[in-house]
Amino acid sequence: MIIDFAKLQHQYQLYKEDIDRNIQAVLEKSNYILGEEVAQLEEGLKEFTGADHAIACSSGTDALLLAMMAMDIQPDDEIITTPFTFVATAETIALMHAKPIFVDIEPDTYNIDPTMIEAAITDKTKAIMPVSLYGQPADIDEINSIAQKHDLKVIIDGAQSFGALYKNKHEVHHCDIYTTSFFPAKPLGGYGDGGAVFTNDDEYADKMKMMRIHGQNKRYHHKYIGMGGRLDTLQAAILLAKLPHYAQEIRDRQTVAEQYSIQLSDSLTTPVIKRDRNCVWAQYTVRTQLRDQLQASLKELGVPTAVHYPMPLHQQECFEYLGRNSGEFPIAEQASKEVMSLPMNPFLTNAEVKYVSDMIKKSI
Repeated sequence: MIIDFAKLQHQYQLYKEDIDRNIQAVLEKSNYILGEEVAQLEEGLKEFTGADHAIACSSGTDALLLAMMAMDIQPDDEIITTPFTFVATAETIALMHAKPIFVDIEPDTYNIDPTMIEAAITDKTKAIMPVSLYGQPADIDEINSIAQKHDLKVIIDGAQSFGALYKNKHEVHHCDIYTTSFFPAKPLGGYGDGGAVFTNDDEYADKMKMMRIHGQNKRYHHKYIGMGGRLDTLQAAILLAKLPHYAQEIRDRQTVAEQYSIQLSDSLTTPVIKRDRNCVWAQYTVRTQLRDQLQASLKELGVPTAVHYPMPLHQQECFEYLGRNSGEFPIAEQASKEVMSLPMNPFLTNAEVKYVSDMIKKSI
């Protein structure tokens, strides 16, 4: 059996009629930049999350930049985040000429450990940026309590978690600005780059709407320094076709995850989801000290795997200037040697999940 990691082609065939019709409508109108489909998508995203504002943009990376630009983050400001994430989280802080301040992670969820945040706060700290890794929110109440105590902002990097709930509410309702990504492999993905920012703050929303079109408040009049951060109309049209199916896809991802956990909990360290939140399962990530040999064996058996992530950010060459040393964040460093993501998508059959699980047991 050959397993498809994300089944993007399978999904396209399921929704092909609606996707093709939406794409063709954009082609017929030839309104490729901020066409009506972008506004329609934003309305759909607001309805899905209950957010006051949803602003589509060019990528999850640009969503983070827009959030920090709206907050007027300045050079040498500090933002506390996790070293165990995709590079964009800290890269965008650096692009703002601010300083990423890393805090180690929880050993079970791999999210930032809130008990370590307060010790990292200085008079230069302006915000906390937790990442909802693999699709599960971090300990938001604890983080918000610290933020309120020290008058800090909270930006949630939800590139992997769109649709996740914390205490029965979408993450936008637990932070100043929530960002997400519509990269094709994300739980809700387009057919190219895309993202969105969400907020319940009118001032932030107005600024981000202007900043995604070069700080423009009317044509060729620029109130802010901004960026070319618009979502292509074609991507909005594709996402509009997918969005009505997304709630069911999240439920189906949960079913796949439950089946994995039932079959693998005796063989590997399986994911831990805290009781006051859910996970949208951007990844189903297990942990084993035998990762490298297990990956090699599974590849031979037709089972693709991935590592999210093989090197914490403080050990990356691009962040050498921060002067952080190996050993400073031991939980993240150990996790990077042991985590392994299995095929995860809403279309995996019971037989496919069983095959993956059986091949893992056979290979250990």
